[in-house]
Amino acid sequence: MVGPDYRRPSAIISSNFKELKGWQQAAPRDDVPKGDWWSVFSDPTLDRLERQAMTANQTVAAQAASYDQARALVDEARAALFPVLGANAAANRSEAAQSPAVSQVTVQATATWEIDLWGQIRRQVQSSEANAQNSAALLANARLSAGASLATAYMELTVSDAMQRLLDDTVTNDARALKITQNQYDAGFAARSDVILAQTQLDTAQSSAVAIGIARGQYEHAIAVLAGMPPAELALSPVAQPPRVPDIPVSVPSTLLERRPDVAAAERTMASNNALIGVAVAAYYPAINLSAAFGFAAGGFGGLLSAANSAWSFGGTVSDDIFAGGARSAAVRAARAQYASSVATYRQTVLTALQQVEDNLVGLRLLEQQAVIQGQAVRDAALAAQISLNEYRAGTQPYTTVVTAQNTLLAAQQTELTIEQSRLTDAVALITALGGGWSAGELSGAVH
Repeated sequence: MVGPDYRRPSAIISSNFKELKGWQQAAPRDDVPKGDWWSVFSDPTLDRLERQAMTANQTVAAQAASYDQARALVDEARAALFPVLGANAAANRSEAAQSPAVSQVTVQATATWEIDLWGQIRRQVQSSEANAQNSAALLANARLSAGASLATAYMELTVSDAMQRLLDDTVTNDARALKITQNQYDAGFAARSDVILAQTQLDTAQSSAVAIGIARGQYEHAIAVLAGMPPAELALSPVAQPPRVPDIPVSVPSTLLERRPDVAAAERTMASNNALIGVAVAAYYPAINLSAAFGFAAGGFGGLLSAANSAWSFGGTVSDDIFAGGARSAAVRAARAQYASSVATYRQTVLTALQQVEDNLVGLRLLEQQAVIQGQAVRDAALAAQISLNEYRAGTQPYTTVVTAQNTLLAAQQTELTIEQSRLTDAVALITALGGGWSAGELSGAVH
């Protein structure tokens, strides 16, 4: 076969991850199915929704159809390697003014075959096979992306439920504080403005508790669509608590070349474009075709298939363009440029994959530290709020001090939940950046 044989170009990759320093490595969990990466969150509801999304998500379904089309194109390309067999039959009767009527009946079988002496057809098959593997990788990437989007929305929903509980508790506490303030006012120890301030505090908390339902509803709608169903058909009960942030094993950067389906797709595009160079180069060489025919011809159907009426032919042709105005050399240059472009795209895809892993590694590492500090801040704010309320009841602090302390506590608690949400969504993003449970080895049978 003319043209270059494919060798995967080197990727721009480091020997280790920069942000892996200080990362707590987790032991591999052999009991978890490799493809079901969401199992690390140990959430039955998430597991059920993810499994439905893998089959019902319409973006995934569209990519699955594209993959089926790519496999059909492989079979179409392979068919060109074989002879084309045909058959035809004809019957006609003609008559001229000075001649008697003449009948002619023919039955013929034909065969034509383009000999792939220079590998043009085989290179096209190679390109089609690589395209099918590219489509298979894109299908895996679509599943990974849909699963990650669903998991992210689910994590945000669970944190919304936690935020709802926090605000509901805040409403309860503010109602209790209002009652205390009213009692203080009735006893003559507090001003009317303190009662109004306490009522305002309660109204604000109630408003926030209602507003959190908007985000919660939108997350639920997004989950339904990602799972391939109308939003009206999905109703998720409030989650008792967000899932635990899992331990995520992280290996060396080079594994991304085999674990990331988008990287594998870019690599298969290079292989396809490399084969197309061979297709373009083969156009320089002559095309060789063989043809054969065998049949019968007679003046009627009687005795048509007898040996006396048989006829056959066999021959071959060699054809080549003597002058094409530089079209063939231009086609080769275009194919090489397309290949060079796919190499650059592949390397950029690898660099982007490395960045995504690094971003999520640093995010999870520092968010864990922030969560510890914020937890202490919540405890301190809770103590300050309790002390200020006690001092107010004793008449040693104005009510504004209580309001300030309570607002500080609520803000600290909300920040704590926001950090937890970021940790969960970063965990999903890191698993996605590492390729989920996919492996490029799955492409070996993608063209069959």
